[in-house]
Amino acid sequence: MDDVNVGLVGLGNVGMGTVGILAETGEQIALKLGFRLNVRAVCSRHADLKTLPAGLGPVFRTNDWRELVSHPEVDIVAELVGGTSTAREIIDAAIAHRKSLVTANKELMALCGAEIWDSAIGAGINLAMEASVCGGIPIHAVLREGISGDRITALLGILNGTSNYILTEIESKGGNFDAVLQEAQRLGYAEADPTADIDGYDARSKLAILAALAFGEKITPSDIFTQGIRRISPVDFDYAHRLGYTIRLICAARQTPAGLILSVRPSLVSNSTILAGVQGSYNAVWVRGAYGQDTFYYGRGAGPYPTGVAVVSDLMRVAREIRCGSPERVSPFAHERLGEYRPIPVTLQASPYYLRFRVCDRPGIIAALSGILADKRISLDAVLQLPCDTKHDLPFVITVEPTSEQAIREAVEKMSTLDFLREPPLALPMEGSV
Repeated sequence: MDDVNVGLVGLGNVGMGTVGILAETGEQIALKLGFRLNVRAVCSRHADLKTLPAGLGPVFRTNDWRELVSHPEVDIVAELVGGTSTAREIIDAAIAHRKSLVTANKELMALCGAEIWDSAIGAGINLAMEASVCGGIPIHAVLREGISGDRITALLGILNGTSNYILTEIESKGGNFDAVLQEAQRLGYAEADPTADIDGYDARSKLAILAALAFGEKITPSDIFTQGIRRISPVDFDYAHRLGYTIRLICAARQTPAGLILSVRPSLVSNSTILAGVQGSYNAVWVRGAYGQDTFYYGRGAGPYPTGVAVVSDLMRVAREIRCGSPERVSPFAHERLGEYRPIPVTLQASPYYLRFRVCDRPGIIAALSGILADKRISLDAVLQLPCDTKHDLPFVITVEPTSEQAIREAVEKMSTLDFLREPPLALPMEGSV
């Protein structure tokens, strides 16, 4: 059977990891496919200066992606540049040239993946995007095929390795947020501009994709309630531990009788749950089905080789489709068509909450806060105050019984006007059953 040739656009960490895997496992891949998968062309700004692994054979190099996409010997284009502008041009051009596509681009696929898939189907080519979420976990394949016979009712995950690394470092070493972030940047876990990671936008794109796969709905990322981790401090972990919890950036999608509720936010997670044990830069996804119940998926969320494995696996799947043919392609979104949908507001979600305060200590503080909570029909669960010598910046915590996000927001807004507070209260939902 004839070989299948690949053109890779982007030779950053993921691109070089992908090329390395293809070079080192070429014979093994050929045994699995029954034909060879060759790197025929590569493109990057300085493609001529890149040192490619030995054993690839002749490779066409260019700094113009148009030359790669139009190359007559390239069967599959792998878009590994990221972003939403040039990447979209590359993908549209590949479809116009009837070249199948593999992408690791979570942002672009979250924004307009369904439209791109429709264009791909119209052109008679395939599209695969396993590497766009949780690079080292085949979660797309799980939702698209592995448990597709179930009806998903909830999906919760830790989808950003940078944020998880920062949180677990604060937890284990007690460093403040800024110091841990700087260390994460030094080690290469965080970008020079870490906004997308620590403010939750990267995780939001990933959740939009997984929600489409799990629930068959086209989700606009900006419709997802998103809160980052900048305000999490060592004292929050001290109190969380006293309560039997830890803190993670949780991406949640829950199907309720009223509709789908989506959020990305730091949350208290019970230490008895499996998500609480996810450390460092690892990712994890917990899925509950109406029939199969709970399943859990864990692995590296990023990195040249874990993500490269996902890219190579997609290349192999698409190559099989090219050589063997498939009368009915399986949509990368697991559904023939995605429904047009807007999530219901997260303010309708009910949960226990953790409220952390920093105050200038004086009599009557608890009474004032309790009065506001009572006005909003929120019941107290517990009041915790660890020993502290600094009375002008005293932290303490109130936990409350399950209540709506709307009631908590209204209470926090009113509390924020009190003159004894050093900063607005920090409100985090408490997840006890995942």
